[in-house]
Amino acid sequence: MTIDFRGHTLLAPLTKGGNLPFRRLCVEFGARITMSEMAYARQVVRRSKSELALLRRHPSEACFGVQLAARDPEESVQAAREAVARGAAFVDVNCGCPIHDTTRRGMGATLLTKPNQLARLVAHMVKELPVPVTVKIRTGWSEDEVNAAQVARLVEESGAAALTVHGRTREQRYTKAADWQLIGAIARERTIPVIGNGDILTHYEGRRRMAESGVAALMVGRGALIKPWIFQEIATNQDLAPGAVERVAIYLRFTRFLKEHFREDAKGKERTMRFLPWHLGFFCRYRPLPESEYAALSMQHPLLQTRLPEAEDLSLLERVLRDPREAMHLRLAEELWQAVDEADAVARFERVGEELPPQLGDAGDIAVSTG
Repeated sequence: MTIDFRGHTLLAPLTKGGNLPFRRLCVEFGARITMSEMAYARQVVRRSKSELALLRRHPSEACFGVQLAARDPEESVQAAREAVARGAAFVDVNCGCPIHDTTRRGMGATLLTKPNQLARLVAHMVKELPVPVTVKIRTGWSEDEVNAAQVARLVEESGAAALTVHGRTREQRYTKAADWQLIGAIARERTIPVIGNGDILTHYEGRRRMAESGVAALMVGRGALIKPWIFQEIATNQDLAPGAVERVAIYLRFTRFLKEHFREDAKGKERTMRFLPWHLGFFCRYRPLPESEYAALSMQHPLLQTRLPEAEDLSLLERVLRDPREAMHLRLAEELWQAVDEADAVARFERVGEELPPQLGDAGDIAVSTG
């Protein structure tokens, strides 16, 4: 079995954000290759219900991959087989997660410091599994330990079908712009598809990064959390720029996907509210960034990490949608849960704005853990 990753924009494995309802929303906007949240192989093997739930694929996901955090070859294979049995078309090995809980166990970005162990892990999985094995790495553990080129070579020699490079070290987290020069250098050295990841918020940034680096494909994480329609924008090479009412309709559709997944009873609402306000914390960062106005600025610094001045004369609804406060996100999540249709949701949002006057922040950098 082979998968052609070239030319696609992949949805990154996102801790908390990469839930099934959100992936379903991204598929509706053109995401053709999606990935699960990072799952711990050991917990999958132990049949943890919460971990097995991460492996669930929606029927609309044509090419769904499961990402595993692991260090033991046999556990990796057992967990991967569970993923394949649930519809995974490929399995990805996490070598980039910077979270202490992952790295202290010798997984995630820790594997960057043990490239030979990583190579053995990948080789064993490739040998034992009926689906392609891919790997996602960062550039290194720290700025003094950048070894992505060496790791990439070993990953290819071990039989991986593709490699994703997130252009930052574990130490950098999201504090610096992604190093696309290094990503490009790795893409030129390797024969397997190299997928570039880091700081893509607009179709023109994605187009430029792909052309300059020569990567086979792109992966988006925070950009998709802010604007799930980014896949359509990159595919059509144009801004979608949904207005305030259109965005409310998108968020209501997402809420319905959450209801379908978790159910509409009290327990389902409780589960939905673990995710919906969190997602609204990303949705509020959306700003229209037409190429004619922002292309030059994007070449100076990634727009995803640029603090942009707030527009004036915004409508009440627009100001509500841009409000960065958690209290506002909790209120809006409640209104989305209760709304009967799009018009009702808009009216509810505007009433919230009158009761809780919006406070505008900025559309600056926001971090999320990506596998």
